[in-house]
Amino acid sequence: MSSAKKPCAAVIGGTGFIGRHVCAAFTRRGYRVLAIGRKPPREAPEAEFLSLDMLGTSAELIGEVLAVADARVVVNAATDSWAGTDAQMARSHVQLVETLVEALAGIRQRPRLVHLGSVHEYGETPPGLSVAEDWPPAPATLYGRTKLAGSRTVLDAAQAGRIDALVLRITNVCGPGAPSATFLGKVATLLRRAAPGEPVRLTIAEARRDFIDVRDVADAVLRAGACSLTGETVNIGQGSAVALRDILGLLVSASGVPPHLVQELDGPVRRNGADWTQADIRRAREVLGWSPRVPLARSIGDQWAAAEENQNL
Repeated sequence: MSSAKKPCAAVIGGTGFIGRHVCAAFTRRGYRVLAIGRKPPREAPEAEFLSLDMLGTSAELIGEVLAVADARVVVNAATDSWAGTDAQMARSHVQLVETLVEALAGIRQRPRLVHLGSVHEYGETPPGLSVAEDWPPAPATLYGRTKLAGSRTVLDAAQAGRIDALVLRITNVCGPGAPSATFLGKVATLLRRAAPGEPVRLTIAEARRDFIDVRDVADAVLRAGACSLTGETVNIGQGSAVALRDILGLLVSASGVPPHLVQELDGPVRRNGADWTQADIRRAREVLGWSPRVPLARSIGDQWAAAEENQNL
């Protein structure tokens, strides 16, 4: 099939951690993929790259770009990290989404939007609860509040018939290419920099969280792009809350550092969201035919191996 006849998927944030895997998933499925971002990818892309600052571009021009590309599916994988400032998160999670929705509403042949939300939109949930999509959102962090505002913008527009869209609320994402600023990324850096025989001292939160491999996320996005459901939210996660100590143990095992050298320190831990997250993923099975496939041990092992490979380049 020639590239001109292939359906097009446009991925906003297509050079980021999740976006790169989403681009790869659509490419494997036979799509012509357009990765949209401010910075070009460091590695050979799985997609055609378009340098575009969504925050500095009008909705009319964005709509024209997507229409000319004949995008059938648009994925919003753009996000700001926990380390982002208040203003940065508001721009990335709210302003960008509002502009994108306006752009999509003006396209005659309406593309399908898959918007990546976050489990942190739900806020604090009771230990033991598998949070379902009908749980009333009450985010406790700025990250969660701005992500929720963006998701609501998408849902309101879809429910009003202005766009065709589905929101995926994603749990904590791990796997190859995960940013160094994440919990696992920071620990991996400490393990990598430690001299042989040198102890690695950590302070670990008493928390249990739902982790999902990035390749499973990409598969869910691919399925959501082909789904007819619109104006709703679907949880994407492993469906189980895992202790951070157990997650850390998987990373230590992958690193080859002797476990006795990893020592836990007493002291306060900076909380990054809820101490318990566990997504109810029955809806994803029902409407997307999706279930997680990558075990956490493999995901974190692959994350370590990919980081080691990049370190040696």
